[in-house]
Amino acid sequence: MSFSLGQYAWFFIAILSYLFFAISSLGDKILLARSPKPRAYTFYVSLLSVIAIFAIPFVDFDLPSGIAALWIVLDAIIYIAGLFGLFSALEKFDASSVVPAIGAAQPIFIFGLTYVFWGPQPLGVREILAFGLLLIGTLLISIDQDSRIFTKESLKLSLVTATLFSMDFVFSKFIFLDQPFWQGFIWIRITTFIMAIFLLLNKNFYRDIFESKEKVSQQTGAIFFLAQGAGGAATVLQSFAIALVPIVYLPFMNALKGLQYAFVFIFVVFFTFYFPKLLKEKVTLAVIAQKTISILVIALGLAILFLQY
Repeated sequence: MSFSLGQYAWFFIAILSYLFFAISSLGDKILLARSPKPRAYTFYVSLLSVIAIFAIPFVDFDLPSGIAALWIVLDAIIYIAGLFGLFSALEKFDASSVVPAIGAAQPIFIFGLTYVFWGPQPLGVREILAFGLLLIGTLLISIDQDSRIFTKESLKLSLVTATLFSMDFVFSKFIFLDQPFWQGFIWIRITTFIMAIFLLLNKNFYRDIFESKEKVSQQTGAIFFLAQGAGGAATVLQSFAIALVPIVYLPFMNALKGLQYAFVFIFVVFFTFYFPKLLKEKVTLAVIAQKTISILVIALGLAILFLQY
């Protein structure tokens, strides 16, 4: 079988999306360390989804079909719930540990969901081996040497959030199978915005959003918009990759999140040494060795998956 660049465009687009997600995660961590209000952060991030409407004049846009509309509503609800789980975890644990911990289980969950919705997928021995290496690499890079990540509370939060984001992944694929990419993407973002408004009906969300006495500095505002700009670009790229990827490779695409975690770690090391006032985390030679080995395992998995062509 010959390697086709177009056939694996989803792969390169996914890698680029995970680079932007890493930048966004770093900004989220910096902000949540200063003002830990996951409810307010979930609301504002979801609210920014409405920016997608500016793409409407440039694309073919129409009402979604009935079944697509159902998936869109479900996906928006699941996505917001996943955001809240992620930001709640970032409030309590290191970015270089909690982000991988939440995502480590996602490829397995997505693999199970694809089996439930689309049946068994044709996988060869090399593909299974590659998938296993990607999972091992992601698990290795997620291990906190202080073992704080494996407390009962953090494990529960990680698994719940991983389940939500896995469902978001699969629901998005259903939408893009039924709708043109931009039409489906814009409707998901609009619906997410609408669902965010409903968060105001919850007194805890309302309190955190409107009753804060803290003043937002220019630096904090700049970090927020930089993080969300990166997150927005990442979301578009990831959604496009989901639309392109064959169902059989859907779990593989999510397993590439190990690269996002590698990017997060590299950024954390950089900020810890050069900008500790913004972000400082524990970085030792042992941690660097652990993350490096993890990255090499992930690279080996990618090599086995794609260099066979």
